[in-house]
Amino acid sequence: MRIVFMGTPDFAAASLKKLIDRGFNVVGVFSQPDKPRNRGMRLSYSPVKEVALSAGLPVFQPTTLKDGKATEQLRALAADLIVVVAYGRILPDDILAVPPRGCINLHASLLPKYRGAAPIQWAILNGDKTTGVTTMYVSSKLDSGDIIYTAETEIGEFETSGQLLNRLRDMGAELLCKTVADIEKGVAPRTPQNHSQATYVTPLDKSMSPIEWNKSPREIVKWICGLNPWPVATAEFNGRLLRIFSAEYTRNRTEKSPGEIVAADNRGLEVACSGGQTLLITELQAPGGKRMSAADYLRGHPIPVGEDKP
Repeated sequence: MRIVFMGTPDFAAASLKKLIDRGFNVVGVFSQPDKPRNRGMRLSYSPVKEVALSAGLPVFQPTTLKDGKATEQLRALAADLIVVVAYGRILPDDILAVPPRGCINLHASLLPKYRGAAPIQWAILNGDKTTGVTTMYVSSKLDSGDIIYTAETEIGEFETSGQLLNRLRDMGAELLCKTVADIEKGVAPRTPQNHSQATYVTPLDKSMSPIEWNKSPREIVKWICGLNPWPVATAEFNGRLLRIFSAEYTRNRTEKSPGEIVAADNRGLEVACSGGQTLLITELQAPGGKRMSAADYLRGHPIPVGEDKP
């Protein structure tokens, strides 16, 4: 079975590498065009392109899928199956019609929940206790195709989006290999989604960074974890906007208003939340500084307790 892979970031590169290592017949790879990165603004390859080139596979990087050229390239590759993982483009109907075995996609949620972008981050932001990965057939509507397989996992209480992404990346690569193998054998199941249960999520942006201290400690912890590693939660103390990377629960109670500093010591920075509860900030970064423990930061930048609010 001739497979064409479409993907761009590291999450997708792990799946491509797993397919190659398992001996599947990948005959071509599509990835987003090279982009300038870093200070030198030099063009850099996507992680998927790097894996493809190291395996000696032909790489295609169309700027559009709507002019018919990509469709002709896929026909020339005689693709039996198209595998899509975080490619970054919606496939038009003429491309979906090319492979006789169809087009399949790996999505980082338990569909129909969290269709769309950033499903990993939103599962944490919303305080979910479980999430997973889904393989499905691609349809013309976003993430609405028939489900093939799912794999579920618990979300750690303090697990960040970056950590969860890495776990789901590896889980997804395994599930994708199982899916492709069963499609080749002709035994892959096909279960329509319950569209009435579908939810949609949108990409993250920096406007989400400021912490709302009138929420519960758990809501704030999940917000901090969900925005790590990007765009990262923020809070202003003593006139400085700090990036907040991690926090812990306390058993303390306070009469201070949400956002007021309760303590600033060798444990970290304790801040009042809703309902008289508090939260302990344990890792942060000051403007122009390095990421460090809150305790280390406070040694060089003491914050008066009871005299300053975020």
